Amino acid sequence: MKNKEIKHLLVIRLSAMGDVAISVPVLTAFSEQYPKVQLTILTRPLFAPMFAHLPHTTLFPIEVKGKHKGVKGLYHLFKELRNRQIQGVADLHNVLRTNILKFFFSFTPIPFKQINKGRKEKRALTRAKKKVFSPLLPTYKRYADVFKALGFPLSLDSPYFAPKPPLSQEIKNLLSSTINIGIAPFATHKGKEYPFDQMKEVIIALAERYPLGKIFIFGGGNREKELVASLPSLENIENIIGRFSFEKELSLIAHLSLMLAMDSGNAHLAAMYGIPTLTLWGVTHPYTGFAPYGQPQEYCLLASRELFPLIPTSVFGNKYPKGYEKSITTISNQDILKKIITILEK
Repeated sequence: MKNKEIKHLLVIRLSAMGDVAISVPVLTAFSEQYPKVQLTILTRPLFAPMFAHLPHTTLFPIEVKGKHKGVKGLYHLFKELRNRQIQGVADLHNVLRTNILKFFFSFTPIPFKQINKGRKEKRALTRAKKKVFSPLLPTYKRYADVFKALGFPLSLDSPYFAPKPPLSQEIKNLLSSTINIGIAPFATHKGKEYPFDQMKEVIIALAERYPLGKIFIFGGGNREKELVASLPSLENIENIIGRFSFEKELSLIAHLSLMLAMDSGNAHLAAMYGIPTLTLWGVTHPYTGFAPYGQPQEYCLLASRELFPLIPTSVFGNKYPKGYEKSITTISNQDILKKIITILEK
């Protein structure tokens, strides 16, 4: 099927949250450059607010623990999707679940193109011996290549940030009229997370430097709630963990002056709105292709490879040699503060 014949594309982008956020600028560009093509996005219901701004777009929620569970559930999903007159499939995930869907679609004339994740190159970049330390293709460009393979080349020379969603009165009342700094101090794996005792010093220093501004702490889970509860009770520090829906959190992120995050999902959520995003990198590295979209290279503060030469030790930060969990501490508090002040006071 040729480009001109495709009027309805299925886009598969399931998890994780950061990867989904990276896809948003690409889909924003697609909607602008191919306004006559209808999109159906197969994703998790939680992620729906990320795509709310896209015209001619329908969200199809996948129920991985319900009716779409297992091979039988995926066949049921395939039949549901086929009934929607899908004319092409862009698989931005390429995992076992989507490969099973690909198998089902192979019995139809519908083209099914998948992301090339560059697994071989990533293994070469993260291995200990004979490491090939060079930058890989950014993930958003890998997404764009899937659409190109379907006959829809995308021009990404200028940034495609999502428009800021409207603010509820509740969120509007929280924001300062001067400076609003978001801090997401947590990560899934220890090798990617700045020690909270040190991050606490950064948070307090920012609260004191910008007394009329607001510092918002993002996160989730009981451990994170307990750590944030140890912060001093300052009027301009707002702990928002568990307080709002994902949709309201997104609207808050979209109106920040700056986001400070680890190599984590919150960084990508801020970047998709064009918010200046400063990221801290421990055992992972921007060379893997997961630097926040549209951010200058100098907004990535990196652990010392002189002291920890095996960095990056993995793509996701889940594998590292003993002692490497401390690599992120080679980024000093002062380095973080200086960079934030520089960004805010440009």
